[in-house]
Amino acid sequence: MTFDPPTRLFVAFGALCAAFGVGLSAYAAHGAQGVAATQLSTAALFALLHGIALAALAPAASDRRRRVALALLALGTLLFSGSLAAHHAFALPTRLAPAGGSLLIGGWLLYAVAALRR
Repeated sequence: MTFDPPTRLFVAFGALCAAFGVGLSAYAAHGAQGVAATQLSTAALFALLHGIALAALAPAASDRRRRVALALLALGTLLFSGSLAAHHAFALPTRLAPAGGSLLIGGWLLYAVAALRR
């Protein structure tokens, strides 16, 4: 089965997020302690679950509304999980995590609307 370029990008990004989630989960379990382990586990969970969702939903996202929803999920995952991971890797602030979480919520709500519109 062949996919158009946007679908391939969503599937590939989803797979990368899932891989990142698995690796980050392992690090959280074996290399981090205390609050860091908890935050990294949360980042890993969100990356893994949303990566799987992106890879699974992208082939069926044939209309604009669904693709925008997937873009919100991708950006939200990057900001949420990325912000938490960057905080521990580079001592950066986590101020982008709430924006990422909001984008994830918005993406799921938009995907629900798109599903009801068909």
